Amino acid sequence: MKTICSLNKLRAIALLFVVSLFISQNVSAQVQTLTLKDAINYALQNKADAKKAKLDVENSNYQIEEVRSRALPQISANGNITYNPILQLNALPGDFFGQPGTTLLAPLGQKWTSGAGVSLTQTIFDQAVFTGLKAAKTTREFYQINQQLTEEQVIENVANNYYQVFVQREKLAVVDSNYVNTSKVRDIIKGQFDNGLAKKIDLDRMTVNLYNINTQRQQLINALQLQENALKFYIGMPIETKIIIPEEEFEVTPQSLSEVPNTANRTEYLALEKQEQLLNFQKKSVIAEYYPSLSISGSYNYLGQGPEMPLFAKPADGVYWTDYSVIGLNLKVPIFTGFGTRARVRQADVEIRKLKEDMIDTKLSLDLAYENAKTQINNSIITINSQKENVKLAQEVLDNTQNNYYNGLAPLTDLLDAENSNVEAQNNYTSALLDYKLAEIQLIKAKGELKTLTN
Repeated sequence: MKTICSLNKLRAIALLFVVSLFISQNVSAQVQTLTLKDAINYALQNKADAKKAKLDVENSNYQIEEVRSRALPQISANGNITYNPILQLNALPGDFFGQPGTTLLAPLGQKWTSGAGVSLTQTIFDQAVFTGLKAAKTTREFYQINQQLTEEQVIENVANNYYQVFVQREKLAVVDSNYVNTSKVRDIIKGQFDNGLAKKIDLDRMTVNLYNINTQRQQLINALQLQENALKFYIGMPIETKIIIPEEEFEVTPQSLSEVPNTANRTEYLALEKQEQLLNFQKKSVIAEYYPSLSISGSYNYLGQGPEMPLFAKPADGVYWTDYSVIGLNLKVPIFTGFGTRARVRQADVEIRKLKEDMIDTKLSLDLAYENAKTQINNSIITINSQKENVKLAQEVLDNTQNNYYNGLAPLTDLLDAENSNVEAQNNYTSALLDYKLAEIQLIKAKGELKTLTN
């Protein structure tokens, strides 16, 4: 019986090993190392916003084809078959039938009528069509600029969230290091307490501090998971994928602050300029309603009539087929539209003026963003240098306080304060680095160089 139980245990262990091996292989296959460049390029290929912007560009080509079609011949075929159960009687003078002075009721038409034909319409002059053709190229350019703007927005969101993840990981690393150091101190105090060289209250306080650090660690782990999920969302990556961010990605790199960027070259401003061009074409399209339009039309038809269904019938059945054609020149001259066209022209003009105000406001906003980014960069560099020295000093204070405490020259309160100060200094340094990186992104954006992050 014991042998059977042992075999069952061995089988269970073997099965568990195989399952764990399979799971570990799947997990390792889903782990992906992400540099900032990798994350951005992944987002540009997989994020829904970037894909939709590309589809808008593709769709603009079809819109251009639709406008161009209005200048091409319009050809259609038609056919019909009609049955008249009761023919209309028409009152005709009897003179036509050799009965002067009388009126005869005679049916006109046939019980069955069938027709088929082809018609063609070709615009010769229509100012609205010509204006639409001119606007077609601008429409495509607008969607291309809009695609670039969307990609820049994706890059900005990815970069911001990427550095947020890095900061959370750095803070977690600080807490982990603090947890390890505090555990060592607690173990030393426990050894001293066991030997009667330390008070129980000191050991209890270190144990409580260790629990608090562990709670803080769990909170950071949760915050990190949420931030990583947000990053995966912004790059369009499956949430279950594990990511690794290399250490070298978070470095302070010098930025040129002397060159003032040209706002007119920013994608946001270029998009407004293209939109202004489109609104001008829209206004011209409304003005085109004042112009006459000229087109030519023609048709060729085949008509069958008789007492029976004309299809497949012959003259012997009383059914006769004849053909006829029509060619026409159509001229439309607008004379009075109740001032509706004038009202639409003025509405279009108001839209153009509103857009000009948006362009002025956008320029001010872009200039403000650049100046704020410069200020934040300068302040962040000062803070980083200060916090870097503060971290060194806090570590020295902690080392000295630990040594003094072990030698009975400092109370436990000083040691706890030194540990907290050290953690706070490291977190402040990490936060200063984050502020710098976020400001760096805004500065790169203000220069219109976000695409350089993909290189």
